[in-house]
Amino acid sequence: MLLNGFFRTFNDLISLINEKSKNIYQNSNFYNRKISKSLDFKFQYKPSPYLLSSLINYQNKKYTIEELDYNTIWENNLESKENKRLNNFFWFFSLDLRSSKNSTQKVITDWINKNQRYNKENWEFNTTAKRVISWLSNHQLSYDESDKEYRSIFNFMIQKQTNHLINEIKNSKNLENKIIGCSAIILTGLCFGSEKNYLKIGLNFLKKIAKSSIDNQGFIKSRNIQQQIFYLKYFILIKEWFKESQVNIPDYIEENIYYFGQAYAYFWQNIKVDLLFNGNNISNNQDFDIYLKRLGYKFRNEKKNYGGYTVLQNKKICLAMDTGPTPDLPHSSDYQSGALSFEIISNGRKLISNCGYFKKNNLKLNQISKSSATHSTLIIDDNSSCKFFKKKKSWNLKTGLKIIQNNSVFEENYWKINAAHDGYIKKYNSVHEREIEFYPEQMMFVGTDKIIKRKTNYSYKFEIRFHLEPNVKLMKTQDNKSILIELKDEGWRFTCEKYEINIDNGLYFGNKNSYTENQNFFISGISNYDEERIKWEIRKIQ
Repeated sequence: MLLNGFFRTFNDLISLINEKSKNIYQNSNFYNRKISKSLDFKFQYKPSPYLLSSLINYQNKKYTIEELDYNTIWENNLESKENKRLNNFFWFFSLDLRSSKNSTQKVITDWINKNQRYNKENWEFNTTAKRVISWLSNHQLSYDESDKEYRSIFNFMIQKQTNHLINEIKNSKNLENKIIGCSAIILTGLCFGSEKNYLKIGLNFLKKIAKSSIDNQGFIKSRNIQQQIFYLKYFILIKEWFKESQVNIPDYIEENIYYFGQAYAYFWQNIKVDLLFNGNNISNNQDFDIYLKRLGYKFRNEKKNYGGYTVLQNKKICLAMDTGPTPDLPHSSDYQSGALSFEIISNGRKLISNCGYFKKNNLKLNQISKSSATHSTLIIDDNSSCKFFKKKKSWNLKTGLKIIQNNSVFEENYWKINAAHDGYIKKYNSVHEREIEFYPEQMMFVGTDKIIKRKTNYSYKFEIRFHLEPNVKLMKTQDNKSILIELKDEGWRFTCEKYEINIDNGLYFGNKNSYTENQNFFISGISNYDEERIKWEIRKIQ
C-alpha cells in the first residue's frame, strides 16, 4: 500500500511538471507563431444554425444583442463556469436575428483584441471548439455584411483557433470533448472549401476516435447510454453539414449513425423513459426525437439483449437489467458498480429505479453515486461489486467484474432474466446470481438472488436494495411482512418471507449534477450457507 501511494504521488508530481511545462510552451512566441499560420481563403459554405438544435438548449424567448451590456461584456470577472459559457459563444444561438450585426461583430472584435494569444482559461479545448462552431454557424450575425478588414481578422482567428485544436486534440483526455473538437475542425474545412487539409485532418481524427471507443457491434465501449446518444447527435450534425455543403459523406459516418441509432431506439425510443445505468441521467430526448423526425431519421431495434443490457417489455411493463461486464479500464471513468441492477417501468412510470449519476466536480457525491448501494442490486458487507480509486476530481475503476452467466426468456405470459457476476469472488469467494421472473397475467415479479460461495464457513451480512424515484411513496405494513408502494394511481406490494425488510432514505441523482432525497426498501440478513437463496416478490394490488 505504501509503495502504491508513493508511485501515485510520484505520477502526480510528473503530471504537474508536464502541465507546467506545457503551459509555458503554449504561452511562448514559438507556439503563437505555430498556430498563427494561415491562408487567405474565403468563407464559402455557411451552415444553418438550426442544425445544432439537438445540442443547444434554446431559450423560448430570443433576445437582441442590444439587451446586453455588450460594450463591457469582456470586462466582467465571472466564475469559471459562467466564464466558459460566455467564451464558448453558444449563447449566440439565443440571439434574435434582428440584433445589430455591427454590435454582434464588435463583441467578437473585442474578444479577439483581448485574446489574440493563447491563454489557458479562454482557449481551453472544449471552449475553443464550441466557439469556432458558434462563430461559423451564426454567420448571419457574426460575419455577413461585415467589412473587408473584419473578415480578414475573423478568417485568421478561425484558422488560428482550429490550428490550436489540431495541436491539442491528442492531449485531450475527454472523448466527448474530442468529438466536439473534431466537429469544429471538420466544419472549418467545409466552410473554407479551398483549404481541404482541415477537412482531411478532422475526418482522420474522428475515424481514430470512433475506432478506439466503439466495439465491433457499434456500441460504445464505456457502455454509457448518455455517451452513445451524444455520439449520435454529433455524427448526425456532421453528416448534415456534409449534405448541406454538398460534399460526399464518408461511409464510416453513415455506418456509425446506423449503429448509434440502433442503440438510441433500444434505450429510448422503444421505452420513452430514461434507464439510469452507468452514467445516465434524465434527458430531454423528446426534443431530439422531433429533430430526428424533421431530418427524416428512423431507427429500429427489436433485440432483447444489446450492449450488455437486457430489456423485456410489452405495452404496459418494461423490465431492464444491467447484464454486462465492466468496461475496459480506459473507458470506465463514468462506470457505476450496478451489475445485475434492474429497473421496472409500469405504464410509463418508474416502479423500481436506480439512483442515477453525479458527474460534477464533487468527489464525495461522485463516489456515492458509483456505489452498488445506489443501485437496485446486492451489496455485501457495505462493499461494492467493483473497486474504485481517487484520480484528480473523480473516482476511477480499479478492479472490474465479469458476467459468468446470462440468459433470458420472453414469452407472452412468462418473462425471465437470469445472470451472474464474479465481482465478489476476490474478497468474499462468492458469486452473485440473480433471476427475475415476470408473470404478465398476474402482474407479478418474482426475484431470486443467490449468493453462491466458493469457500464454506464464511459468514457476512448482505443487503438487497430497491430504489425509487423521489415522488414514489412507501409504507410498511403493521405485521412487518410487506411494504406497500404507491405509484400515482397504482398500488404494488413487496414481500420477502424469510428475511428482514425495512425502509431507508437515500439520495437520487437522476437529474444531471443535482440530487434530492428519495426512499428505498431493502432486504437484510447474514449469509451462513454455501448457497444463500433470497426470494422476493413484487405484485400489483390495484
